[in-house]
Amino acid sequence: MKTPPSLDADQARGRLGELTVVDVRTPAEYASGHLPGALNIPLDELGRAVPALQEAAGRGELIMVCQSGGRSASACARLAEHGVPALSLSGGTGGWVARGHELARPEGAPARPVWAMERQVRFAAGSLVLIGLALGLWVHPAFQLLSAGIAGGLVFSALTNTCGMAVALGKLPYNRAKARGTDMDATLARLREGSF
Repeated sequence: MKTPPSLDADQARGRLGELTVVDVRTPAEYASGHLPGALNIPLDELGRAVPALQEAAGRGELIMVCQSGGRSASACARLAEHGVPALSLSGGTGGWVARGHELARPEGAPARPVWAMERQVRFAAGSLVLIGLALGLWVHPAFQLLSAGIAGGLVFSALTNTCGMAVALGKLPYNRAKARGTDMDATLARLREGSF
């Protein structure tokens, strides 16, 4: 995968008023804090948003944002397949905060933020590996295949730069748009109209 053009946190902050900022994290991550003015289009909804993003790209530059930069780079690559140029925020919202820049939070956002998707994946994968090993020792050795399956999935995830576990975790109620009051249709309408 070709590395998309990117801006660091300071460069992006200086150009925030002229960029269309699209946060590709889950709605729960977005509600935990996002760049000011960012619109939330989760990575698994990106295909649905391509026409609106094409319109927005015709009016000005797009910058894709996630927690650390991996999902935003993936979003840029997917958009490039449709002829939509986009920048990626290097370091993501983590880099943004590390540079001392403020995050916006929707009104009524939960006081306790939801873990970033990468952290959720690490926790789930580690837990499943430990469960497989424990069951393999105390119940039946065949349970160790669970650990082997998770290890194989992680290797596949690294080689393909995809993450099936993140997609599955994104479907959980606390990570979904309806659980956080995010209305994808309203977001796409705002993107098409340029009102954000």
